[in-house]
Amino acid sequence: MRQRFTLLIITAVAIGSAAFLPNPSLRPSLEKVFNNINEEVGQHSRAYETLADATTRIGHRLTGSANGARAETYAYDLLRSYGFKDVRYETFEVEAWTRDTCTLSIVPNKSDNFRDVKVVALAHSPVQAHVEGEIVDVGNGLEGDFAAMKDKIRGKIVLVNIGLAAPTKGARNLHRSEKTALAIQHGASGVIMVNLVPGNVLLTGTASVTGKLIPVPSVCISYESGVALRQWLNDETKERLHAVIDMTNTSRKIKARNVVATLPGSKLADEKVVIGGHLDSWDLATGAIDNGIGSFSVMDIARTFKALKLKPRRTVEFVLFMGEEQGLLGSRAMVEAYKKTKKLDQIRYMMNLDMTNNPMGINAFGRDDMMPLLKEIGEVMRLTSPTFANTLSNQAGLHSDHQPFMIEGVPVIGMNGSLPRETLDCYHANCDRMNLVNKEQLTNTVRYSAMVLYAIADAEQIPTRRFDDATTRTYLIAQGLRTPLQIANEWRWKE
Repeated sequence: MRQRFTLLIITAVAIGSAAFLPNPSLRPSLEKVFNNINEEVGQHSRAYETLADATTRIGHRLTGSANGARAETYAYDLLRSYGFKDVRYETFEVEAWTRDTCTLSIVPNKSDNFRDVKVVALAHSPVQAHVEGEIVDVGNGLEGDFAAMKDKIRGKIVLVNIGLAAPTKGARNLHRSEKTALAIQHGASGVIMVNLVPGNVLLTGTASVTGKLIPVPSVCISYESGVALRQWLNDETKERLHAVIDMTNTSRKIKARNVVATLPGSKLADEKVVIGGHLDSWDLATGAIDNGIGSFSVMDIARTFKALKLKPRRTVEFVLFMGEEQGLLGSRAMVEAYKKTKKLDQIRYMMNLDMTNNPMGINAFGRDDMMPLLKEIGEVMRLTSPTFANTLSNQAGLHSDHQPFMIEGVPVIGMNGSLPRETLDCYHANCDRMNLVNKEQLTNTVRYSAMVLYAIADAEQIPTRRFDDATTRTYLIAQGLRTPLQIANEWRWKE
């Protein structure tokens, strides 16, 4: 997952049974199916076991690597074993980036008293780079931070936080790629990102908003190294600190594959609901959380639909995306393929599971007209499982595989879940392993997401449709997404 949980600001409202009575016509038909889903998943879920098997047998799932190809085959074979006859690879070409060597040295001006700092390259940094420059601390690296330092950045190496340290009230963080883009726009020669998670945790991820190579090196250091570096900056009253970044990486064109299993609709087969989760991961660990818990939930939801012989009105496509970590490459390829064939309107809804864990509610992603139906669905879910809190939210965010669909006007839905702080601290780090996965909470992800998916796919009427281009623009502005999309050069409207 690209770092999006700091961007998604949602206001959750508890929807209790006293506050809302479900539509009597909706309750009986859904309650029976939800009970069956609850029992099937509770007794026969294979999400935890298959994820554990894959992390052991495959390891990481980096797009473009041999491990990535093995993960694609694993998902294909697993879906076939669940009884899907229509399982296919959708191949797309990508620029696959792989790290090689990276060093960072800190040295006072006119001195050979250098210090080596443990560092990891951020993805899509140059194939080869050797830069030396004065360090300029830009703090949290938001637009205002860069603007305040605009006359001091050109030719320098900027130091920025990946997260928000002592954030201003109401401030919205930017993705690491957006901060790198701002640094490049201001003429920086390199970027040093500080992870704010204590414990000497090094974080990786893409520093490119486009999925293509960036012109300057971008690296990550630990929280402890960041504290020490800033202390050194403050102590050096007479001499300025310089950084020397050396790195080599590889980047080459390869073919990656989304894996798609199709369940034909019983009445509205030309209308589709897509449920996806990215299968790929970074290479520092096995990606059990990011995004094993999402992608293996998608496959277990597919298994559940087959086991119960569910046949919703609309066609359901179960998708395992590759290339998400390197710039949403697989989901972009799927959307472009639908646009090319002029069939994007067929997708009535897109549901994305990315680090989704133990969901207790539904996110309508800014679609006000869906709120009554989602309230109804949640209340029927509570009848089946009283532990489901049914917290409803209505806020869109970026940086996962729903984004290419959403910015083309396709309705998006998400599940409101949570992860423990100690698990989130291993985001994109070498500690993202199977020991972090909670089996019971993973099972909850499967059963609750399966219920919502079925309810949407089988609804007699879906209250919302794909927005036209003008309405999509208005929607994205209302959701506060224009600025980050402009920084990422993904705002296609002329202002």
